[in-house]
Amino acid sequence: MPLAPTADDVLAGHDLTGHHALVTGGTGGIGAETAKALARAGADVLITGRDPVKGAAAAASMGVAFARLDLADPDSIAAFAVPRPVTMLILNAGLLTNALVRTKAGFEPHFGVNHLGHFALAARVPLREARVVVLSSRAHRRADIDFDDPDWRSRAYDPWRAYGQSKTANALFALEFDRRTEHTATAVLPGLVLTDIVRDLTPAQLSAQGWDGRGPGWRTAAQAAASTVWAAVTPGLGGRIVADCAPTEPWPTGHDLPDGHHAAYAADPERAARLWELSERLLPDRAR
Repeated sequence: MPLAPTADDVLAGHDLTGHHALVTGGTGGIGAETAKALARAGADVLITGRDPVKGAAAAASMGVAFARLDLADPDSIAAFAVPRPVTMLILNAGLLTNALVRTKAGFEPHFGVNHLGHFALAARVPLREARVVVLSSRAHRRADIDFDDPDWRSRAYDPWRAYGQSKTANALFALEFDRRTEHTATAVLPGLVLTDIVRDLTPAQLSAQGWDGRGPGWRTAAQAAASTVWAAVTPGLGGRIVADCAPTEPWPTGHDLPDGHHAAYAADPERAARLWELSERLLPDRAR
């Protein structure tokens, strides 16, 4: 297998006939590469996105199905339905913005979309012996969960820390989902890749954070999708955080996070349980 494998490389030899996969945010970037690879391996794939025109075109080009879903809108989540039980749930969609524009439900956008939207969706999707893959990010190193103010009501707003907090939430959600349900859930750190998620940011803002797409470590969306599909087909990964198609190990803090590691707070079972309980309080109608 190549040093930086693609999703297709990982799935070579896998026959996913009979699997039903749902990939949120599957109209572009890592999600699209994930969906294409799963479909080429034989899975029946449904992708979601906010724009029905873009989504229908993307789905047609990939030979998969599309359904509109806006993770910022509780009504959209409540109305969402799949035609059959899902065996692979890939919670891939994400938001990265520089502005504090709250969701329809009033949440900070990163926490509201990246975590709470997926938390609400996962409660509604019928699953059958499922592998659940939640895309976190190496950016989780930027922030632990602030349980006193997760929604940035009393703090000076820092969009990069807000994004980092949401990615920590993604990891903790996967671990607690694995513990609380009969399904296998894994968090993925896909690696450094530039996709449409950065469309709201200027080149200067990206450069200031080192997100310029240059230098060692950067990869294509197809390479970033490799860890996603690896987590979807590899046994024994429940409750783990993976990167570069391998489990990661804990690091005491988010500072100077080495490759192959995750910040210890992103896999702390007490934080994971506390976040789940907080999310249930914030979304009392999530399963309506």
